[in-house]
Amino acid sequence: QVQLVESGGGLVQTGDSLRLSCAASGRTFSDYTVGWFRQAPGKEREFVAAINTGGGSTYYADSVKGRFTISRDNAKNTLYLQMNSLKPEDTALYYCARLGSWYLVDYWGQGTQVTVSS
Repeated sequence: QVQLVESGGGLVQTGDSLRLSCAASGRTFSDYTVGWFRQAPGKEREFVAAINTGGGSTYYADSVKGRFTISRDNAKNTLYLQMNSLKPEDTALYYCARLGSWYLVDYWGQGTQVTVSS
């Protein structure tokens, strides 16, 4: 069983930065592509960023490209999301996810709330 536990969310102002972390249990963290998704109130969950097993390839939604950076530390079984220049539209519940076969999400974290005030 895999557990993903996010942390680092909070209430910030426009232009501020936050770093989210996702601690994964299990010994196979480094074998999988992992990523971040978010869901704002009244909206569908959307892709934010993903990173491959070795960390050499990263992928971003257009809305966060240039402001967010995804990274991972396989030795610590931890995934990160550095979020800079935050905007009110970044307000959402942010989820960590493991991508299994066909890059479909097979495990979700419980989410961490990010609120950006204007």
